[in-house]
Amino acid sequence: MPIDNRPFPRFVADASRHGIPHGRFAERLASVFKAACEEIEDLPDGAAIPDEFTWFPERAWSGRVWIPVSGSSEAVMEEGGEPEPIELFGLVSFVQPEGADPTDFKASADFTDVVAAENPDWTIDISDEVIGTWRGEQGREAAMTLVWGRSLVAGAFAVTAELDGVTVDQDPLFGGQGAKVDRFTLIAPDALKNYGDDAYLEIRLWSSRGKEVARESLYEIEQSPDPEETANEQGQDPGPEGTDRA
Repeated sequence: MPIDNRPFPRFVADASRHGIPHGRFAERLASVFKAACEEIEDLPDGAAIPDEFTWFPERAWSGRVWIPVSGSSEAVMEEGGEPEPIELFGLVSFVQPEGADPTDFKASADFTDVVAAENPDWTIDISDEVIGTWRGEQGREAAMTLVWGRSLVAGAFAVTAELDGVTVDQDPLFGGQGAKVDRFTLIAPDALKNYGDDAYLEIRLWSSRGKEVARESLYEIEQSPDPEETANEQGQDPGPEGTDRA
């Protein structure tokens, strides 16, 4: 097998062994996450921290177990306005010693007023958080990123994370007790640097027959406007290709 000229991490996280947290353990996780929510500095006044949360499958990497979470609430975003839907989201992590109880619980939390319920055109409801850094030779590096979300389309069975066309993680979709099977968690390198052009993760959903049913980038890449389209909108002659009209 030839030398790999672009070595970067692939499939570095343990697969989920327990699926969606439930019961007393979910209650313990919720208490840790609620405490993190209370520390959100810019959480709008009056925003209630929910009692019920949506948990995602756990993944283990770098000596810790990582469990994403989200919860729905409402908040007044503008003075004198009406309450609007918001989502509290984040993760709980801990150390799981072999044959012993988990220890060293930590959590991070944030909120957003951009929610899936207000965006019917979404196909994936996705969140991410950087949890470490991979460093290679000659200054090459990537942000090790926890990615989680829900499928919003029918027929999704599994999810992959791709970096510049290379699959770097994958997972089946999970559901809670009696809940729809639509949730996933991935751990993958993102924002790969110093391999030429920077590369960024793309998340894809697949059917059980291997057909792509949705895809989403972690970033909204801004494309340079087409000079001809811009000129047409302004009623101008775009001029010969490469001509500076200034």
